[in-house]
Amino acid sequence: MLLLFGAGWFMFGGKTEIKNVGNPGKNIVAFGDSLTAGYGAGKDRAYPAVLSQMVSRPVINLGLSGDTAANAPSRLPQVLQAEPYMVLIEFGGNDYMRSVPFLQTEQAIRQIVDEVQSAGAIAVLVDTGGYPAMGRYSKLYKQIAKEKQALFVPGILDGIFGKSKYKADPIHPNAAGYEIVAQKVHKAIKPYL
Repeated sequence: MLLLFGAGWFMFGGKTEIKNVGNPGKNIVAFGDSLTAGYGAGKDRAYPAVLSQMVSRPVINLGLSGDTAANAPSRLPQVLQAEPYMVLIEFGGNDYMRSVPFLQTEQAIRQIVDEVQSAGAIAVLVDTGGYPAMGRYSKLYKQIAKEKQALFVPGILDGIFGKSKYKADPIHPNAAGYEIVAQKVHKAIKPYL
């Protein structure tokens, strides 16, 4: 009977417990590439700036245009010095465009999640989605989130990609697009703030 209840809970909405909820960290840190930096709209209209208004607390923007997941672990000391409560991890697009070996990207993302969680913060994997070729990254990030009890934000570019009214260029959102990204991230993290 207990086994049946457990199977039913898993199949019909049981959620993975998120690691480090309620930790004493102070800040939300957005750690990523140009989509975090706000390329196409500027840092003051980037998704972390919009998100900051939604949560009524600062969101530190450590987005770096052109950065890859493979390179990102070298910037982790800066992230951890910010005394994070939660780290929004958004990488992958540049890894894909620069043909970084997929395994190297996977190892880097796993390392980032491990170090963020070891520092006591909530790790949030922010999936870009949008572009069909990014599907394998989406699957990977969802799998890593499940394995490591991290939070997963699906497809921030879904509904934006391919719609010129939300785009600054073929890849990056404009200010209206970043508002949608912020709403998607907010919806996912709100229960854990």
